[in-house]
Amino acid sequence: MKNAKNNILFLFYTILLGVIVGAIIWAFLKVMNLGIEFLWNWVPSKLDFPFYTLCVCTAGGLLVGLWKKKFGDYPEELAVVLGKVKKTGRYPYHNVFSILGSALFPLLFGTSVGPEAGLTGVIAGLCTWVGDKLKHYKKEVEELTRIGMSATLGTIFRSPMFGFIEPIESEQDTVLPKTSKIVLYFTAILSSFGIFILLNKLTGTKTGMESLPFDGIRLEQYLYALLLTVVGIAAGCIYFAFKKITVSIERKLKRFTILRAVSGGLLLGVSGTFLPLTMFSGEHQISEVTESATKIGAVMLIVIAVVKLLLTNICIDSGLKGGHFFPIIFCGVSIGCAFGLILGINMVFCAAVVTTALVGHTLKKPLATVLLLMIVFPVRLIPIMLFAAAAAKFIPTPKFLTIKK
Repeated sequence: MKNAKNNILFLFYTILLGVIVGAIIWAFLKVMNLGIEFLWNWVPSKLDFPFYTLCVCTAGGLLVGLWKKKFGDYPEELAVVLGKVKKTGRYPYHNVFSILGSALFPLLFGTSVGPEAGLTGVIAGLCTWVGDKLKHYKKEVEELTRIGMSATLGTIFRSPMFGFIEPIESEQDTVLPKTSKIVLYFTAILSSFGIFILLNKLTGTKTGMESLPFDGIRLEQYLYALLLTVVGIAAGCIYFAFKKITVSIERKLKRFTILRAVSGGLLLGVSGTFLPLTMFSGEHQISEVTESATKIGAVMLIVIAVVKLLLTNICIDSGLKGGHFFPIIFCGVSIGCAFGLILGINMVFCAAVVTTALVGHTLKKPLATVLLLMIVFPVRLIPIMLFAAAAAKFIPTPKFLTIKK
């Protein structure tokens, strides 16, 4: 009887945890969007200054550099956060508020990164703290942190199943939690996602990426999936090539925190001045690309995507840190639309295959990749997306592009 009571109480704590996670994510994104609206729409509307982007990005780099000099090199990348939680079941929470600032400032200044890395670190720390306070559930503390991580990912990417699968899927094997724990995972994920959607509805806030319309293609055109998968994998190799270059530079300049951040901001400002679509996470620009693809042109779409792949790595390794998922999705859509124009077939189909292959090659988790991209592409393309994701996993990245730890 006592055990049943404890289980019910822990389930209640899990629901409460999910609600808190969803509310934190909503509040963070709301503040971020308000800041971006003020800095990149309201202020420029009052000024006529051609070098505004360059100045703001460089100043932003300086601010981030000074912040990191004082509080440390945060946020950590998503893979690092997931790795620590998976290994120890915990994440440090002594510097949660400084991580919040480190996660928010780069996003305000238009960096080509997403919010997932910083938010995941913050919530993992808070979940560990909550677990430490629940003295009656010492054995569940580690699981509570993992549950919080899943709720965070499921809410940020608007995909509950992705939030559940991403942390447990690996290149070697995927081990599912026990049935009782699966119930707790989905309880937290759905609680978090539910309160996030509710707050968006109450405030009239957009939920981010929208599903792209697909009218279908002729059966024989599905053969283009082979070519498009290769294109997506090639884009993934380009991403890793850029990553190797920026990591090498970062290691040489590791001591010069402020210099790296200012340099990253300067390069961001230069890129944003000439190619505005290379700035920000890309989440809200996907619809702009698909609607204006013909006007932009195939060559320029590819140029924008390649520059953004480089810029995302520059931002992360210069200290303007964040996640890489949203920028990579944008790049895949941009390249896919370009090949839709080149081949003369449906652009959404091309975008789905290229993006899946690109994300799949960088993530190496086929199931998580498809679950993530279901928020953008129609369900009827899932079979071809699974093919592209599986191919992207099993075709290895060339050894000369891998980064030595």
